[in-house]
Amino acid sequence: MQRIRTLATLAKNMKTPLPATHQIHTSAAASNAIEVFVDGQSVMVEPGTTVLQACEKVGIQIPRFCYHDRLSIAGNCRMCLVEIERAPKPVAACAMPVMKGWNILTNSEKTKKAREGVMEFLLANHPLDCPICDQGGECDLQDQSMMFGSDRSRFTEGKRAVEDKNIGPLVKTIMTRCIHCTRCIRFGSEVAGVDDLGTTGRGSDMQVGTYIEKMFHSELSGNVIDLCPVGALTSKPYSFTARPWETRKTESVDVLDAVGSNIVVSTRGGEVMRILPRLHEDINEEWISDKTRFAYDGLKRQRLTQPMLRDDQGRLVPCGWEEALGRAAGALHGVSGSEIAAIAGGLADAESLVALKDLLNKLDSESLCTEEIFPMSGAGTDLRSNYLLNTSIAGVEEADVLLLVGTNPRYEAPLFNTRIRKSWLHNELQVAVVGTKVDLTYTYEHLGDSPQVLKDLASGTHPFAKVLAAAKKPMVVVGSAVLQRGDGAAVHAAVSAIAQTARLAIAGASPEWKVLNVLHRVASQVAALDLGYKAGVDAVRKNPPKVLYLLGADGETVTRAHLPKGSFVIYQGHHGDTGAPMADVILPGAAYTEKTATYVNTEGRAQMTHTAITPPGMAREDWKIIRALSEVAEMTLPYDSLKEVRKRLAEVSPNLVRYNDVEEANYFTQATEMAKLVNHELLNEPLQPPQLTLKDFYMTDSISRASQTMAKCVKAVSEGVRAVKEPL
Repeated sequence: MQRIRTLATLAKNMKTPLPATHQIHTSAAASNAIEVFVDGQSVMVEPGTTVLQACEKVGIQIPRFCYHDRLSIAGNCRMCLVEIERAPKPVAACAMPVMKGWNILTNSEKTKKAREGVMEFLLANHPLDCPICDQGGECDLQDQSMMFGSDRSRFTEGKRAVEDKNIGPLVKTIMTRCIHCTRCIRFGSEVAGVDDLGTTGRGSDMQVGTYIEKMFHSELSGNVIDLCPVGALTSKPYSFTARPWETRKTESVDVLDAVGSNIVVSTRGGEVMRILPRLHEDINEEWISDKTRFAYDGLKRQRLTQPMLRDDQGRLVPCGWEEALGRAAGALHGVSGSEIAAIAGGLADAESLVALKDLLNKLDSESLCTEEIFPMSGAGTDLRSNYLLNTSIAGVEEADVLLLVGTNPRYEAPLFNTRIRKSWLHNELQVAVVGTKVDLTYTYEHLGDSPQVLKDLASGTHPFAKVLAAAKKPMVVVGSAVLQRGDGAAVHAAVSAIAQTARLAIAGASPEWKVLNVLHRVASQVAALDLGYKAGVDAVRKNPPKVLYLLGADGETVTRAHLPKGSFVIYQGHHGDTGAPMADVILPGAAYTEKTATYVNTEGRAQMTHTAITPPGMAREDWKIIRALSEVAEMTLPYDSLKEVRKRLAEVSPNLVRYNDVEEANYFTQATEMAKLVNHELLNEPLQPPQLTLKDFYMTDSISRASQTMAKCVKAVSEGVRAVKEPL
C-alpha cells in the first residue's frame, strides 16, 4: 500500500496520469515503450523499467550497495537516491519504476545532498579498518565515499560493535564492518537455495548472521565474498596474503568439474594467490563453486617437480629428463601394438590427448581409454549427441519440464544446478528425479530409484510420461555416474527412448529443441570422446598390457594387481596422487594454471586455459613431454609448436578449436534406433549417484585432494554433522 501511495503522490505532483494497473510486467504494458528523460536526455524504455536501469541505458552509473542485477530488489541502502523533477523528495532508483515524461536528475544539488547524508549514516558505525582490511583497493564503500561522500562527519557518539560469526573455514567475517545491504542473505536464499543467513534485531541492534553459530552449509558459499560491498565477508585462505594491485590477473577456465566455469587467476611471484569468477552468461554467469575458488592451494602441495625412476630396490628416485625419457622410450621399443595401452585422467587437456593418441597410433595401438565409463553398446560414443548436454547449460532456463536420472547436479555440477534452481524459481520449471532422494535446493517429484521407473516411462505407462508428453520444451538429463553401472548401456537406451518419445511429441512446435542430455563430472571426458578414446578401462583390465601409460589417471581404476608381473607403468601428471606410486617412470606435467590448453565442457563448448604461472621445478607442458618422448623413441610426432598441435586437433575433430562455440549434435533418432538393436537388460539395483554429500564434493581430483583448505572443509562438515547427531 505504501508503494502505491508513493506512485499516486508522484503522479499527482507531476500531473502525470497513474497507470490503470500496477502490474508492471503485463504483456500489454511491455508492448509500448515510454519516453523518460535522464538529465534532460531522452530515452525510450519498457514500462516497469526502474529509474536505475533507465539511467544505465544512457550510460549514467547510479551508486548502489544493496542492488545487484541477479538478486531481488531490497531497496534498503538508499545510496541510489535521485531527484525526480517536481517530486517532493528523492526516490530510491533501484526500486522505483519510471513513468512517462519523468525527468530524472542524477547530478542535482538535492541528489548530491541525499547521497552525502546516506554515506554519512553508513560511515557512522563503520570502523577505520581500511589499512588492515582485505577489501582495501576493491571496496565499494571506499570508492563511493570518495566519489559521493562528504569531507567531514557530524557523528560524535560511540561506534557500534558487533561480534564476528564463525561460518566455516572459507568465509571470514568482521561483522562490525557490515552495512546491512543483505546481499549475502538474498544470495543464500535465492541463488544457493540455503537459508542459513538472516538478520536478528532491529535498528542499531540489527545483525546479519546464522542465528545460531553454524557453518554456511553451501557449495557456493564463497560467492558472498564477491557480493559483499565492504570488508564484512572476506576470504579466510586469502586473508592478509596480498593486495589486489600487487597481483597479475589471467583469464582462464576451471577444470575441477565438467561445467568449464570462466575464472580469473590472480598471481604474485609465481604463486596463485586466489581465483575469482569471470562473467560468462552461457556457463557460470558470475558465480563459481567453492572447490573452484578455494582448491588452488592444492596446486603447490604434493607436486611432481622432477622426473623419477624406480631403482633396483623398488624406490622412486629423482633423475634427469634424458634418463627418464630414455627409460620410457626403451619400454616402448620392446612392445607390439596390442601390448601397450593408455588411460587418460579427468584433468587431461585436448592437446596432450591428441599427442598421446598419435604416439600410440604410431605403435599400432588403439588401446586408448578414459577413466570415466560410457556405454559403448548401440551407437555408443560414435554419435556425439549421445554424450553431450545437448540442450546447453543456459538452455535449462527455456525448459518447462526436467527429468533428472541418476544424478545429483548440486555436487556434480553446482553451476548447472543454480541454473535449474533459477528456472524453477522464476519460470516455474517442473522437476522430477529418478534415483536417490537428495536435497537439490528446489522441490521436485521423486519418481523412485528403481530402474523399472525408466521402463515404465519409456513405455508410456508411468503417470509422469503424460507430463513429458504435454511439455513444450522437456529436458531429460542422465548423470555420467549412473552410466558406469553394469547395465549402463540399458540405462542409456531407456533414457534415449524416453527422450525420443518426448522429442517426437514437440516436433511440430519446437523442431530444434533437444531433449536428451548427459551430465559429465570430469573436464577431459568430452574432448577424449571427440578424439576417439574409448570410455572406460574394461579393455585394459580384460587384456592387461605390458606397458601402461597413465596421463594424469589417479582414479585407481587400474592398479598393479590388474597388470601382469613385470609390466612397465609410465605416469605423467602434476600431482603425486594415487597413480604416481605405482609407476616405473614419472614424467612431471603442468597443472591447468601453468599451460595454455584446450578443454571441452559437458555441453561440447571448447574453451582455453592460459598460462598464469610457470610449472614448478622441471615440470613441463604435457604435449611437449609426449612430443619429446616420441623423438627419443624415434617415432617423432609431426608438430613442434602449440599452433601445429591445434592444427592437428582441427584435423581430428574441428570443433575442438572453435573456441567458445557449441558445436551442435543432432543424431538422436539414429542413436535410438541403433540402441534398439542391442539386447539390454536393466539390473534390479537402485539408481544411485555416487556423490550425495557436501563432504564428498570437496575432494574429487588430485588438486582438491592436495588442498589443505578442502581438507578443513571436509573436517568442518563432518564435525557439524556430528554436532547435530550428538547434541550435548
